Amino acid sequence: MRVLVTGGTGFTGTALVKRLIETGHEVRALDNKEGLQSDALRALGADVRIGSVTDPEIVDDSMDGIDVVQHLAAAFRELDVPESYYDDVNVTGTQTVLAAAHRHGVKKFIYCSTCGVHGNIDNPPANEDAPIKPADYYQRTKYQAEPLVAEFDQKGMPTVTLRPAAIYGPGDPERFYMIFKRVAKGSFPMFGNGRTLYHPLYIDNLVDALMAAMEPGVGDGGVYLIADEEFYSIEEIVRKVGQALDVPLKIRHFPITPLVVAGHVCEAVCSPFGIAPPIFPRRVDWFRQNRAFDIGRAKKDLGYASKVDLDEGLRRTAQWYKDSGYL
Repeated sequence: MRVLVTGGTGFTGTALVKRLIETGHEVRALDNKEGLQSDALRALGADVRIGSVTDPEIVDDSMDGIDVVQHLAAAFRELDVPESYYDDVNVTGTQTVLAAAHRHGVKKFIYCSTCGVHGNIDNPPANEDAPIKPADYYQRTKYQAEPLVAEFDQKGMPTVTLRPAAIYGPGDPERFYMIFKRVAKGSFPMFGNGRTLYHPLYIDNLVDALMAAMEPGVGDGGVYLIADEEFYSIEEIVRKVGQALDVPLKIRHFPITPLVVAGHVCEAVCSPFGIAPPIFPRRVDWFRQNRAFDIGRAKKDLGYASKVDLDEGLRRTAQWYKDSGYL
């Protein structure tokens, strides 16, 4: 099939584009900037185009001849932009891509949302019917796009919405890197008791789910949480990173309240000047918001299986950080 991957030069997009090409699909990748592996994707045969999903003309041109859309593009960790930027990209941008896909007769549309739409999980593990309570503008705007996706499913364009957990793996210079970087020094500051639950998702497992959702008739109209088989406390995660790096690790515990206050103050002070704050509420939430999910629905409807466990995923990720010069 001919597949359009928005956000195609990012971490998840790059992994998906590679898998699609490996399995014989023709791929067009649309992103607002070049990625670390853009040239490698072009060398594999991907049609890489630079442009924003907020530009209707670029989106329409990129949609020509496409059978399936994998919509991964999102404003995620941009810290030096106004909140309206998240609305423009995550809501209006999704609407633009949906409308173009419908106009061009796309056979299926997969939307990559986030498990964050559920906010803090009060009674873990949560399934897709758990309360929707986004805690920040990223989570809010990702959820606001979900009903738009459902509308186009009702118009006759099959759609699937996936809500991934905490994605990590080789090729990611940001998400888990801060954990690895701190652990590599042999000491990790843990704010709070370290028992907050966290649900990782290895990149290859997520790509498996995205690929499964492309199949005709599979998951149509559905919303699915995607995560690894097991969830862990954040202290367990940190200790397993230490094992993956083969580093003797000391974890020191600190009260979390001062960090919460500092996060809000830093964001309030830096935002008016367009400066990325050194610490902000979403980063602090890692220490205090429970994220643990039931992936039974994805197993049943999509045939999803978590093939790479945490120990192996962390080992591969550690090796990539070392080989790439990050550690």
